[in-house]
Amino acid sequence: QLQLVESGGGLVQAGGSLRLSCAASGSIFRFSDLGWYRQAPGKQRELVATITSGGSAKYADSLKGRFTISRDNAKNTVALLMNSLKPEDTGVYYCNLKPPVVRGEFWGQGTQVTVSS
Repeated sequence: QLQLVESGGGLVQAGGSLRLSCAASGSIFRFSDLGWYRQAPGKQRELVATITSGGSAKYADSLKGRFTISRDNAKNTVALLMNSLKPEDTGVYYCNLKPPVVRGEFWGQGTQVTVSS
């Protein structure tokens, strides 16, 4: 079964940086579209960034310029580099994988990011 495991979350001061990583199992990884989502306390889950199997990245407008998504197909990982963090970036960050052809998607359990003021 395909599994996603996020890591790299933690506590950081405003203006700091964190690098999140998501490790996946399965050979389908390189053919799949990937994404990072987050859920702030009391709010709905929102898209942070996506990256296609071809490496094309897209970002939420409010995050463009601060966050960078990347993937390493050789290691079956997708990363999210977060710079200039703000308190409103606080939340649980989730890794998402959408396989080709088949329906459905996979989610990791999330990693907590807390940005202090």
